[in-house]
Amino acid sequence: MGLAEIFAGHPFWVWAAVAAALLAVEVVSGSGWLLWPAASAGAVALLRLVVDLPVFTELMIFAGLTIASTLLARRYFPRSVVQGADINDNIGRLIGQEAEAVQAFSRGHGRVAIDGKEWAAELEEGESLARGAAVEVTGVSGGSRLRVRRSSR
Repeated sequence: MGLAEIFAGHPFWVWAAVAAALLAVEVVSGSGWLLWPAASAGAVALLRLVVDLPVFTELMIFAGLTIASTLLARRYFPRSVVQGADINDNIGRLIGQEAEAVQAFSRGHGRVAIDGKEWAAELEEGESLARGAAVEVTGVSGGSRLRVRRSSR
């Protein structure tokens, strides 16, 4: 029995197997990119239970759903959900967090404390900042120097 005959006789199970295979590869890789094609294949499998469609139409629906779901996920889900946070990036995880100036900033440079550690920092705007002032981490420059701004909270 050929693949075409299996698909013709059991299209739901073929689409379900494609969805399961894509989902298994996604679980192993953790990339976030195969989740949407897996969901699309599952949707086509369910649609195929209800409606008898030509193979070309099924493939076009699968392609359209994959493209639409991937674009919508990139647009509306936070990056950490779609791509996964890098647990080894100990500096990148600080972006967006609150810190405290452990010394007065002079000419835009100083040190901040965050999560019990002290970091070199540069102030985005302004020249000085008082010791104990609350700041927000906005980025990283020079590899390990935090960019900060006065906290809006």
